Amino acid sequence: MTFDHSPVPGELMQARRLFSPKAWTSLLLAVLVLALLPLLNLVFSAGHPLHVSSYAIGLMGKFMCYALAALALDLVWGYAGILSLGHGVFFALGGYAHGMYLMRSIGSDGVYQSELPDFMVFLNWKEYPWYWAFTDHFAYAMLLVVLVPGALAFVFGYFAFRSRIKGVYFSIITQAMTFAAMLLFFRNETGFGGNNGFTDFKRILGFDITAPTTRAGLYWTTLAVLLLSLIVARWLTQSKLGRVLTAVRDAESRLRFLGYDPLGYKLFVWTVSAIMCGIAGALYVPQVGIINPGEMSTENSIEMAIWVATGGRGTLIGPLLGAGVVNGLKTWFTSVFPEFWLYALGLIFVLTTLFLPQGIVGLIRRLTARFNGKNPI
Repeated sequence: MTFDHSPVPGELMQARRLFSPKAWTSLLLAVLVLALLPLLNLVFSAGHPLHVSSYAIGLMGKFMCYALAALALDLVWGYAGILSLGHGVFFALGGYAHGMYLMRSIGSDGVYQSELPDFMVFLNWKEYPWYWAFTDHFAYAMLLVVLVPGALAFVFGYFAFRSRIKGVYFSIITQAMTFAAMLLFFRNETGFGGNNGFTDFKRILGFDITAPTTRAGLYWTTLAVLLLSLIVARWLTQSKLGRVLTAVRDAESRLRFLGYDPLGYKLFVWTVSAIMCGIAGALYVPQVGIINPGEMSTENSIEMAIWVATGGRGTLIGPLLGAGVVNGLKTWFTSVFPEFWLYALGLIFVLTTLFLPQGIVGLIRRLTARFNGKNPI
């Protein structure tokens, strides 16, 4: 006797659906609420009950950039089982690529009133190095934001994955890559501002970068990119590619036995993740107003992994929540107990590992199932 396990049309429709109607409603409602915040800043003056401060707008914009970086890491860790402890380098490279354009946009408004950035004048540079060519064009700088992290990820990933390096060994070499890049960018002769990096930005696309309307525009752009990235990531993970990636995560040896070569799949999602992280860094720089080698520190990359773990690895939505929750706690802790933040961060990771292995999203699912009278799995 044989059984037909072919999916019925309703099941096919469910499989192709990116989000359920309830999830779409919740997502769009959250986006609407977030999109209204800059309007409350622009429309209502300070002191009005509905006014949202410029500081809060900048802080939320920064959190969304972190959320995008966490989403990028979840693609490779949550779905392909590739734990990267070096995504900070892709974040910083995207930031530096955009920062080069922002530094060129200062023009002669710097301290030394030179067409060269102040740090180049201070170091007695006479002209821009060759790799700064065309960075005064916004479109070219945005191309660098995509190409530089993507190219580094592709080359690094090709040799690492071809050598079948995985697990803790892969995590270690990604951390070594990030640390090496940080040491390189700390050097003044590299032409990236050394220890101080890039700062004191004046304009972006001709607009005053500190103007409330410009800040609102950057905020909305970040929100739109985050939403689009979430939809693209969801589409990738729901596709056949996503199922292969899950198989790579759960049973790579068996996948090879079935005739699949994981190299191309891992390399693709690794490169896409790096590009997303670079875009997050590019959006981060004009809103925060600085980029320096500290963004490449190994601590920053480890924090990204904690965001993903706290929110819920392999859920896409979870890392967004994790980035917001952890960085919200960080903002409060560093203002009240700055010397204890690293201890608190370690405690968050330990408690999450012990009591919330599926993160915040897993906790919400269990509570929802219990409320509905179902047995949580």
